[in-house]
Formats: sequence, C-alpha cells, structure tokens
Amino acid sequence: MWPRYESVHAVTYFADECAAAFRAAGLKGFWMGYFAGRAAPMGAVGPAAVDAIFFNFHPGRVARALPDAWALAPPERVLDARLEGVDGALARIFGPSLSDPAMSRAAALLRAAVDGLVVDGRPLGAANAALEWPHDDHLMVWQAATILREHRGDGHVTALVEAGLDGRQALVSMAATGRVRRAMLQAARGWDDAAWDEAAADLVARGWLTPDGAATAAGAAARRAIEDTTDRLAAAPWARLGERLTAELSDTLAPMVDAIAAGGAVLDPNPIGLPVPSGPPR
Repeated sequence: MWPRYESVHAVTYFADECAAAFRAAGLKGFWMGYFAGRAAPMGAVGPAAVDAIFFNFHPGRVARALPDAWALAPPERVLDARLEGVDGALARIFGPSLSDPAMSRAAALLRAAVDGLVVDGRPLGAANAALEWPHDDHLMVWQAATILREHRGDGHVTALVEAGLDGRQALVSMAATGRVRRAMLQAARGWDDAAWDEAAADLVARGWLTPDGAATAAGAAARRAIEDTTDRLAAAPWARLGERLTAELSDTLAPMVDAIAAGGAVLDPNPIGLPVPSGPPR
C-alpha cells in the first residue's frame, strides 16, 4: 500500500500548483514551502522540533525556513494553501474523472482505514489526523493518504532510532541499498561531502558498509530489518480494513497513481525512494 498512498501524498512536494499556492500565501522558496507545509498541522513549531521530527535534514536548512515562515503565513494560512495547491494539481491531473465514483469509493475506504488510528508517539501522524476533513472526495483521498504517510514515517523514524542510526547515517545506509543515489540525497537533505563521509565512516566501523560505501551483508540485513519493522508498525490500518477491502482500495488507487505519474506530479527519480510507475522524468 505504501507506493499507492505515498504517490498521492507526494503531489504536495512536486506539483507546480502546490509550489504556486505556497508562494501566493507569502512563503519564499521551495524549502520554506516544504517545511512550513509539512509542519503546519503541528502549529507554529520551531526548527529544533522540526529537525528532530523530520529526522534527516541538515539543521541549517530547517533554520533558514523556520520560524521565519510563520511571520509570513501563520499555520492556518499554510494549511489552506496546502489544500489549495493539492486541489489545483489533482484537478489538472484527473480532469472530469475527479468526480468519478472511484474517487468517492477511495475516499470512503481510506477514511475507514484511518478511523481510530492509534497515533501515540507519532507527532506528524497525530497532527494530521486531528485536522478537519475537507468536503471534496479528492481532497479526502489526499488527506487520508497524508495521515497514513506521516503515520508510517513516524514509525520509520522509530525503527531507525531503535537500530541506533541518526539522520545522516539513515541516509547513507539508504544510499547503500541503491534505492536513491547519494548525490540526490545529499542535495535534498543539505549535507556536504564531509558530513556524509563522517557518517559513512561510522557505518564502516560498525560493519554495515565497506570502505567504498557498499552495503555489507550485515548492513543489508540490518536495513531490511528496519524496513520490516516500519511495515509492521504501519500494518494496523490494513488489519482494520481487512484483506478484501485493502485489495479493493489498492486496485482503486492504482490508476490514480498512474495518472499522477503521467501528469508529472512526482519526480522520477525522487529522494523519497518512491517508485514511479510511468510518466516522463522531470
């Protein structure tokens, strides 16, 4: 299910309409829109908390966006802009099919999946789950996907911390799997070569990497265990929904994900490590 709802959620990062909505709200530049847009459900939170919760960004990149963003647009305005951007992007991508019965069915199934979701210890999942539901089906689909995404992401951070990794080491170990290139992760998260190499040296000493940055057998197994823990911690919505309805939801979302990719609303490749099923590279 992760590639399904992650693709829906990720529109907020990559679609032109979303960037334009954040600019119209008064935010300056991509990263201010990113940090404010993602953090806004938690209120006017400061850079230290966001650095800890988002986990793997260079602190300086966070501090250049927050708290200045809140003086330009308070969280309530940022939340409105977030939905305005998503609304515009999905309207362009889906066109008349925005009102198809499949969208309504997806909204109903996703809301059933997140109904009663336990968010203890999951700050981003909890903050998004506490927001009021939008009225339109396609925005319900996006908001439910966002709740699921952030709930899973909070659990992923828990798994990484339990494995003894900090944010930089998590990125280095991810690059070693081959899912995302080192250059893309460094550029997206703000770490220079010296900081990256320091984290890599720690993982070499731990036996997770070879000196040339490849994953050892132990490192590959440890990373797989982290992903397995993440999946286990994210399983509750699908256990609640049940196998049959989960399969129906997956089938319902599949053509939507294809349309999002074809509409260029998710970068391919991307620093999330999200597989993009189709659509031109951007």
